[in-house]
Amino acid sequence: MTKILLAYYGDDFTGSTDALEFITRAGAKAVLFTEPPTAEQLKSFPNLDAYGVAGKTRALPPEEMEQLLLPAFEQMKANGAEHVHYKVCSTFDSSPTVGSIGKAIDCGTTVFKNKIIPVLGGSPSLGRYCLYGNLFARMGIGSNGKIYRLDRHPSMSKHPITPADESDLRLHLGKQTTKKFGLINILQLDKPVAEWSSAIEADEEVILIDALYESQLLKIGEWVDGLNNNTQFSVGGSGIEAALGNYWNEKGLLQQKTAWSKIEKANPLLVLSGSCSPVTKKQIEYAVANGFIEVPLEMKIFEGEAGHGFSMQTDVTSIITALKQNQNVVVHTGNISGIEQSESAYLLGSTLGHIAKTVCSMIKLKRVVIAGGDTSSYAARAMEIDAVEMIVPVVSGAPLCKAYSSNKNVDGLEVNFKGGQVGGEDYFGFF
Repeated sequence: MTKILLAYYGDDFTGSTDALEFITRAGAKAVLFTEPPTAEQLKSFPNLDAYGVAGKTRALPPEEMEQLLLPAFEQMKANGAEHVHYKVCSTFDSSPTVGSIGKAIDCGTTVFKNKIIPVLGGSPSLGRYCLYGNLFARMGIGSNGKIYRLDRHPSMSKHPITPADESDLRLHLGKQTTKKFGLINILQLDKPVAEWSSAIEADEEVILIDALYESQLLKIGEWVDGLNNNTQFSVGGSGIEAALGNYWNEKGLLQQKTAWSKIEKANPLLVLSGSCSPVTKKQIEYAVANGFIEVPLEMKIFEGEAGHGFSMQTDVTSIITALKQNQNVVVHTGNISGIEQSESAYLLGSTLGHIAKTVCSMIKLKRVVIAGGDTSSYAARAMEIDAVEMIVPVVSGAPLCKAYSSNKNVDGLEVNFKGGQVGGEDYFGFF
């Protein structure tokens, strides 16, 4: 095995493929697993430079996060990675009770014992900009949407589970951990990297880093890499992969990859969406207006002797019939409401994943697209996906990947996992 430069744990599946894209673009041989891999599993992928774990912590309470993260981080440390990154959504979706990034920071500190934990606030290529600690986000990744301060963002301020009510990431994350925050601000970035640490006070443990331009990532990568002491823990969006990748390209550790094969359209295409984002809603409407067969997921409420509840259902036969007639199909959860927020990601994601697995057992598909960060983690597991490897970039943050699975009907399937904010209106038509 080659030395593992980077291992990361993603808080959901779409965010994990986002990080996979940026480190693969930098030239790393990288694979994304659905569970923390053992050393033996890593050996089955020769010459691996980096790997990720597609977690589901963004939808979990802190106590359940801790149960997953502590052993996962210990496993990553044992595998000998030089850097371990807790990869969060680029809009830092979290709260003290759901998907707490502060809890992840506490777990990382417990395992890796670094004196400083860097947190990269911006991911410029995704339209996420951090200035003086405040996060701004473009409406729609890979689009020309307007840029809003996070707490005034039309989508993120109305997120169904973790609505953004604070743009200053130090205050936002400060509600989730007792650790003291420092800041390397936008002006400090212009100074030599050797001077950055002078901006840090002795009692500051978590250091937020501003980012406005992609050109700043090279110096950020140099600073983060310079902190490395055995295994350096960091937090942030895929800007971490971009920053370290840029620096490792500069050092000659990796050779940037720029040539990619052309994507040929899949016919037919199956799209499954668990996203509540207005961006995805417009994409579904556009797809249906341009010939996609729409199959809304339905919630059936029942009452009986054993109590009452509900189930998710859809007409799989109609999906199969449409696909066999080479018609593209989009299955979505847009009409579902009234589910407990803590259960929605698991219920909707698992249902969509089981639909995909069932369809793949009945018809040979080339490609499946799954939309929705919170639901994708559960959908991928329900599909029995063990790992994915990037094939080609599509829209920044949502690459096309090849699935590895013990299920022969899923193994080799091309999959695209996209977050709710990713892409323009014609996104699904691209595939």
